[in-house]
Amino acid sequence: VDMNVVMTGRGRFIEVQGTAEGQPFDETQLQAMLQLAKRGISELTQRQCEC
Repeated sequence: VDMNVVMTGRGRFIEVQGTAEGQPFDETQLQAMLQLAKRGISELTQRQCEC
């Protein structure tokens, strides 16, 4: 899967783009990927604010 997720600092989605590369994915996997993206973006945003 190739997925791009862009969010605001308040946790709202700006862009979600994904494509299955080889094997299709289901809704459960999509939700898991979005949760992982949200956690990663949140951590990155927090670290950027520390500077």
